[in-house]
Amino acid sequence: MKRFFLYRNFFLDLRTVDAKDQGMAFIQQHDLWTEAQRQAAVDLMRRIEADRVELVRFSFPDLHGILRGKALLPAAIPGAFADGCAITSSLLFKDTSHRTVVPVFSAGAGIGLTRLQGASDVIMVPDPTTFRMLPWLRSTGWMLCDVYFPDGTPVDFAPRHLLRRALDRLAADGREFVTGLEVEFHVLRLVDARLGLGDGGQPGSPPDVELIHQGYNHLTEIRLDRIEPITDILRQHVLALGMDLHSVEIEFGPSQVEFVFRPARGMKSADDMVLFRSAVKQICQRHGFHATFMCRPSFPNAASSGWHLHQSLVDVQGRNLFVPELATELLSPLGRRYLAGLLAGAAEAIVFTTPTVNGYKRYRAHSLAPDRIVWGSDNRGAMLRVVGGAANPGATRIENRIGEPAANPYLYLASQLATGLHGIETGLEPPPPVDAPYDAVATALPGSLGAALEALGRGSILRNAFGADFIEYYTRVKQAEVRRYETSVTDWEMKEYLDIF
Repeated sequence: MKRFFLYRNFFLDLRTVDAKDQGMAFIQQHDLWTEAQRQAAVDLMRRIEADRVELVRFSFPDLHGILRGKALLPAAIPGAFADGCAITSSLLFKDTSHRTVVPVFSAGAGIGLTRLQGASDVIMVPDPTTFRMLPWLRSTGWMLCDVYFPDGTPVDFAPRHLLRRALDRLAADGREFVTGLEVEFHVLRLVDARLGLGDGGQPGSPPDVELIHQGYNHLTEIRLDRIEPITDILRQHVLALGMDLHSVEIEFGPSQVEFVFRPARGMKSADDMVLFRSAVKQICQRHGFHATFMCRPSFPNAASSGWHLHQSLVDVQGRNLFVPELATELLSPLGRRYLAGLLAGAAEAIVFTTPTVNGYKRYRAHSLAPDRIVWGSDNRGAMLRVVGGAANPGATRIENRIGEPAANPYLYLASQLATGLHGIETGLEPPPPVDAPYDAVATALPGSLGAALEALGRGSILRNAFGADFIEYYTRVKQAEVRRYETSVTDWEMKEYLDIF
């Protein structure tokens, strides 16, 4: 009871404090919450007390879409709801091995940003509207945070801010972004977690795993039954998290599955995706399995995993703006221009849809993955697949089949929106659709992460949309990943050269 009155009085004070009070809490001083967030915070404190929540994870998605943050006890939450939660800014400069790739202890942190030198603090500001109870843990809640500098300005490097700006730009024209997710990944039985003293590192040793089904029985019911013990647990937990799961499917390759989600507006698909990936990995680990969203694992006979993003625009009444008026058309004029923008910006956007070295090994002809910049009508070999049309207006959308499941969802969605809006604003028109996408004379997709970063550097659409500072920051972190890859000695090199030379 004592704790309840502490929370209640805290929020009464928070809502009535004078705006000129120099002791004002950080979040209110800088007006970082909407009225909906403020009310959600008050309601949440009551819920934490009533449900006896013992721990709440405060998480933000980093540059790679990996969740980072802190777990707070209930007594610490009122303070976090007033002043946020401080974290080291070096988390903004980690590559995928968790190495800090800029000299943060040099002047300007080595990148000309004095306020980040010395691994100084930035502030996680919780978004109470994203709160969920984690069903696989006891009395543990979770919520997303946005990252701000101590002066109350947004950290432009934070991907959630970047997507929000793109969505706000769209909303100014009375439109909303609708996206649907098809996510492929591998679920493997964990044989050895590889936690010996010599297995630590950046990165550490990968686990030893084995298959849970042999693959190449796409959508075969007997395979679905074989993996049901773990997919049923995943299904139950995903639904308990409030995600709009549509289907659970057996994919093409060994131990490969696909989860499909219903369409959602705005930020929801991105928020759901970061939580989905983190949840799946944690749940599988607790039950003796290993889930990976790596695009193309190296085990024998493996198939690549993709992340197909379905997208459309709607008006404030929810009317699909891609639906054509004529039965002979596939898309409305606005939809065609959006499609043309996706094509025009594909080369520079690919680094956000496929941000890993491994992801580029998926682009193979006749593999259900694209290898060139083309579009087609209901053609799964094309990079962009247009579905629906006047005959099926409720399903009219553009499916981008280029993405890998390891992509940062905020940057994936933001890159699609930025390039699509470029097509609308400049009045672009798409070329004719292709019937044979792997035979079409068209620009090839960049074949490596390094080539994709070069395409980003040459492009102007995303530089204008995201800002030059963000492009330089992103490029610097990802180039460090490329350099580590290029200087690593691979098994292929050992087999190729050790004996013959």
